[in-house]
Amino acid sequence: MSAPEIACWFDFASNYSYLSVLRLARQRDVIVHWKPFLLGPIFKEQGWDNSPFVLQQDKGDYVWKDMPRECAKYELPWRRPSEFPRRSLLAARVALLGEHQPWMAEFCARVMLANFEHDEDIGNEDVIAAILTGIGLDAGALLAAAHADDNKARLRARSAEAKALRIFGAPTFFVDTEMYWGNDRLADALALAKLA
Repeated sequence: MSAPEIACWFDFASNYSYLSVLRLARQRDVIVHWKPFLLGPIFKEQGWDNSPFVLQQDKGDYVWKDMPRECAKYELPWRRPSEFPRRSLLAARVALLGEHQPWMAEFCARVMLANFEHDEDIGNEDVIAAILTGIGLDAGALLAAAHADDNKARLRARSAEAKALRIFGAPTFFVDTEMYWGNDRLADALALAKLA
């Protein structure tokens, strides 16, 4: 019997994606198909020029109370970023290169921790280079490949794919064609994956 599979669509700037990426990075009995993408184009389609946690004050006030509770529940570190949302373009471009590589889960986890534990600018090349070097990769080569035109086109195609799938937020999970939205639905998605 093959291992269960789940697709995880996430944005490195998304605080609830942080929770799910760290939780999935711990999974050893599920195949995770990592799907980095950018929420910005999705929000723009909805008429927003920023995160709803910034645009809607009550929602924003709530989320910064909710995150410490959720992190405590999952035993994850937490520090509210001094800038939110951070630019996640560079991290997403690098992650596209790692989607089918054994280092992908570790890279994703470390980028999320840089943003939501260490309050580091994940849009900064030095920060991403340090993460890549820290997991034994050639940072220079990967950053050069991340900036290549074909990789930029792949990220644009990923945004189009997200739109076609009617993804409206992150994290979003798919088990076959079944869609689940939000960190609070990860357990349901994993349960279905393990039944499939």
